[in-house]
Amino acid sequence: MHWTTVKRRIFAGSLAGLWLISGCGGIQARDLTADLEPETVDITGLTCGNGILAAKEAAAGYSVTESGGAVVDEKTGMAVMDFAVGLLREQMKEGKENELLSPLSMVSALGMTANGAQGETRKQMEEVMGVSAETLNLCLQYCREIFDQEEESELHLANSIWFRDDGNFQLEEDFLRTNTAYYGASLYGAPFDDTTRKDINRWVKRETDGMIEEIVEEIPPLAVMYLVNALSFEAQWQDPYEDFSVDDGAFFPADGQEETVEMMHSEEYQYVADEDARGFIKSYQGGRYAFAALLPGEGMELEAYVNQLDGMRLYQALKEPEYKTVLATMPKFETEDEIQAGKLLKNMGMTDAFDEDLADFGGIGTYAEDNLYISSVLQKTYLQVDQKGTKGGAATAVELSSESAAAQEETEKVEICLDRPFLYVIFERESGLPLFLGLMDRPV
Repeated sequence: MHWTTVKRRIFAGSLAGLWLISGCGGIQARDLTADLEPETVDITGLTCGNGILAAKEAAAGYSVTESGGAVVDEKTGMAVMDFAVGLLREQMKEGKENELLSPLSMVSALGMTANGAQGETRKQMEEVMGVSAETLNLCLQYCREIFDQEEESELHLANSIWFRDDGNFQLEEDFLRTNTAYYGASLYGAPFDDTTRKDINRWVKRETDGMIEEIVEEIPPLAVMYLVNALSFEAQWQDPYEDFSVDDGAFFPADGQEETVEMMHSEEYQYVADEDARGFIKSYQGGRYAFAALLPGEGMELEAYVNQLDGMRLYQALKEPEYKTVLATMPKFETEDEIQAGKLLKNMGMTDAFDEDLADFGGIGTYAEDNLYISSVLQKTYLQVDQKGTKGGAATAVELSSESAAAQEETEKVEICLDRPFLYVIFERESGLPLFLGLMDRPV
């Protein structure tokens, strides 16, 4: 079913006032979310026997806890982690320092887009991400609803869809309903001029608590839709660093030039290791989220370590730590990054979606009866790690264009000093889903 220009005329009278700025800094685009009346999908308190979850479990990769709450299963968590590592590996080829990405934000924006993909385009998107669009729908609804329902939740996720509202867009209502039901996506009709650019950036800044100020620098003439995810994370350490545990120390970047940075010292009790690296996990308050760092062995460069790493190995290391006392030393750092992910995703096998002739986004609709294709995928990230905790933000925008328009006894102590380049990940402990994944080459 198309969301036609005729249907939009029905809304015109009641929505005309929304074009006006509602206060200083208000969004001028038409908010059509309430008029869509999406079907709600409740995944809380589900059990295998109630018929709702049971019908989706096998295909969507969900299991339940003994108390009946839906959780993301190992297969799904591992697939998202593997996609994250693959994307980081591609990003690393660009040769920048301090690479940082938000896998959760990336799959949120791509997941919304995949709901409108068909045929080979959808197949490639699902293969690169490692999970079906249906699986992502449930997985990311779990993140958005279960995490966000917690009082004073550390993680906030928001999604929005912006389309060129000039009478030429024939939108598929099923696509819109799916994304509002599972992603809680807001829907905006906009003129796609400079006011729209400002609106999108204003929305992103608000939803990331000011950490990401701009995701769209300009709106190209052929752009007709943006699917945007915003993520913010702020958490205090479960065991914060005292002032006396912070001092100046040496850090040795890959170029060998010693630098003096602020180092934080602590005792941690979860040791992680694989055949090429070892590290530790440090929990945030409440225990749902954690920070993990892995330091490659002596003589192995970080790039070489990442090139042979896969998501399964990293996922299992984080889910199955050893309980040892770790004398941990870690630098304070603040970092931000920006990646044009289109080329990276094409290198990973997601090619048709970016081809104006081969892309099949018929599930989204058509613009002036022309084909839709992805013209860019941009992500911006920010992360600050200090003695109190961690604060991070991320925003990912997919631009669509038209052709025309449990503790054990301690057995030993391990000393780990992150005084040279290391890999780190911030993840949700139960699902293993990575919020942030990065390489620290040189603390800032």
